[in-house]
Amino acid sequence: MQEQDHERDRRQDRGRARTRGRRGLAWRRQRGFSLIEVSIVTAIVLLIAVIGIPAIGGYVMENKVPQVGQELVRFITHTRVNAGTSGDPPYESLGTANLAALVADSSVLTLASDGSVLHGLGGDGTVEVEATDGGTGFLLRLLRVNHVACPSIASILQRVAERITVASASGATRTVKDETTPYSALTTEGACAKGNTNQFVFHVR
Repeated sequence: MQEQDHERDRRQDRGRARTRGRRGLAWRRQRGFSLIEVSIVTAIVLLIAVIGIPAIGGYVMENKVPQVGQELVRFITHTRVNAGTSGDPPYESLGTANLAALVADSSVLTLASDGSVLHGLGGDGTVEVEATDGGTGFLLRLLRVNHVACPSIASILQRVAERITVASASGATRTVKDETTPYSALTTEGACAKGNTNQFVFHVR
């Protein structure tokens, strides 16, 4: 009889131990995250964002360069083909408005509300068109170009430009192509400064 009582007591003890174990496990599952754990996860997410977002932006911008370059080449070709054949200088009335009219429906270049054309290669950078040399030539001026787009944009347009200059906020203007200077992508890259501080001028005839 005593042995049966002892066995019954042991079974009850084991049952109570299992119940306490299940309750403890359930409590651990339900207690959630501590403030320290949440802070650590938040810090990791912010670190990834700080590192990753600029890299993604640079990658997107770099992939956009060929499209912007081809759009500007299209404008140059269109302008040359439609240049006047009379005795007047062919480009004397050419300006940014002509580029704006051509790219009004473009998915690459953006026409702003003030009539300026945004190239999308750095901040709020714009493209300007201006007649030069008494209207016998014209130039494309790309302002506030990011270093990520350098020298790729120049490498595309150097095929249609007679002269190319590069300037940055921290340095003097450098000629990277003209009659005596063959184009070099390495030289052009060296002329660019970090950030949206570079200006390219492409001279066309």
